[in-house]
Amino acid sequence: MTKKTYKIAVLPGDGTGPEVINEGVKVLKAVGEKENIDFSFTYFNWGGDNYLQTGEILPDNFKEQLQGFDAIYLGAIGHPDVKPGILEKGILLRLRFELDQYINLRPVKLYPNVDCPLKDKKPEDIDFVVVRENTEGLYAGAGGVLKKGTPDEVAIQESINTRKGVERCIRYAFEYTRKRNKKKKLTLCGKTNVLTYAFDLWERTYYEVAKEYPDIQTDYVHVDACCMWMVKNPEWFDVIVTDNMFGDIITDLGAMIQGGMGIAAGGNINPHGLSMFEPIGGSAPKYTGLGVINPIACILAGEMLLRFLNEDSAAKRIEDAVIKVVSTKLKSLSAGKMGYSTSEVGDLIVENL
Repeated sequence: MTKKTYKIAVLPGDGTGPEVINEGVKVLKAVGEKENIDFSFTYFNWGGDNYLQTGEILPDNFKEQLQGFDAIYLGAIGHPDVKPGILEKGILLRLRFELDQYINLRPVKLYPNVDCPLKDKKPEDIDFVVVRENTEGLYAGAGGVLKKGTPDEVAIQESINTRKGVERCIRYAFEYTRKRNKKKKLTLCGKTNVLTYAFDLWERTYYEVAKEYPDIQTDYVHVDACCMWMVKNPEWFDVIVTDNMFGDIITDLGAMIQGGMGIAAGGNINPHGLSMFEPIGGSAPKYTGLGVINPIACILAGEMLLRFLNEDSAAKRIEDAVIKVVSTKLKSLSAGKMGYSTSEVGDLIVENL
C-alpha cells in the first residue's frame, strides 16, 4: 500500500514553542507509522530570536517559501525581549490575513477526570466548537490616532465587516455544524442591541444563509450573555459563530472551562488553501528550557491538522491517546505539576496511540 505523504511547515517560534512542537512532531511521526502516513517536516525560524538578530519579522517572500505545503504547525509566538504586538501582528496576523485563513476554529471539550472549575459539569456537558471570523473586524487594523500624547488625543479603531467575509464564515459554520452531527445547533454570538451596524450585517446574513440549512437549529445570543451561559450551562452549545473580537474573548473562557490553556488547541483555517494549527496558550517564556510545559495543546493542534487533511482515523488515535493519558496518568495539566516532564508526556501519548 502506497504511503500518503504530507509536507508540513513547522514554525517552532518562541519560548516553550520549540519544546511543545518537538512533542507534537513526535506524535505525528508515531501515528503516521501506524496509519501508513509519511510526514515531511520543514522548519522555519521565524520568531523573536530571528527578529532580534536580523530585524526581520517575516521575509518578503514568505508566501513563496510556503508554497507546496499541506499545513503549518506553529509552536508559539511571543518573546520577552520584543515589545508586545510586533511579532503577533507581524507574524500571526500577517500569516492569517495574507494566507486568507478566514476561519479560527476552537474546539472546547472537557475530557474525563480533567479538573474543571465548573462543579458538577461532566465531559458530555462541555463539548462545543467556536467558529471565529479571523481576518476582519477590529483586527483589520483600520483607524488612527490624532494628537497622540496630548490631553486632546483621539484614538479610533474601526471594525471592518464585509458581506463576503461574514457570509463565508457563517456558511463554514453551518457546514461544520452539519458535519459535526451532534446537536445540529448553530448559535450566532453578537451584540445586535449596541453594535447595530456590524451585527445587523451578521444577523441578516446568518438568517439568510440559514434558509439553506433547514436541518440546523438556529439561535442567537448577546456576547455578554454568552459568557454567562458558557459558565452556567455550557451544555446548551454545539457550534458558536462570531466575529473576530468576540471570538478571541469567548475562546479563552472556553479554554478555562475545558481545563486550561494546557489542553486548548486552535486552527486558522483556509478551507481551500494553507491552514495553520497551534496551541493557544502562548510562549510561556518563564518555563523555557525547564522541560515542564504541558505539550498536550500542541499535540491536539496536530490532531486538528490531521482532521483538516481528512486523516480522521489518525486524528482519532491521537485524541483517544490524549484522553487516556489525561484521565489516568497526569496529576495536573499545569506546567510543573503534571508529574511528568514535557518529553515524558509526549512519550506517554505515543505509547497509547
